[in-house]
Amino acid sequence: MGRTTLDTAALAHDLRLAVMRLSRRLRSQRADTSLTLTQLAALSTLRAKGPLTPGELAAYERVQPPSMTRVLATLEGAGLVARSKHATDGRQVIVQVTDTARALLDDEIRMREAWLAQRMNELKPQERDQLRMASAIIERLLES
Repeated sequence: MGRTTLDTAALAHDLRLAVMRLSRRLRSQRADTSLTLTQLAALSTLRAKGPLTPGELAAYERVQPPSMTRVLATLEGAGLVARSKHATDGRQVIVQVTDTARALLDDEIRMREAWLAQRMNELKPQERDQLRMASAIIERLLES
């Protein structure tokens, strides 16, 4: 292997670890710990994608439909999702987030971003500029 390949492999390793650790730390900044991360992910997807069938939501979340059915039952019991009849298929239902879920997700985002902003305020302006550039580069990596 050439030097460039080794450098790229080492960078990939370091970046993977840093992103995993940051993600784990952000997940720990929770407004409501009564929900699991799987439940929060399902709510976030429903909020972003709009009303979906349970099967569509399971596909987005890459879980089996029976698992999503259990997640949705819990969320519905907590008043965080509402079910309605499918417009064209009587065998299907559509689930969507409630206003309560929207408020909960807003609180989650606020908590995590407040923690991150506070930590970033401790950085030098040049380091924040580097993070801004790194954020754009990471977004480009996700495009492929």
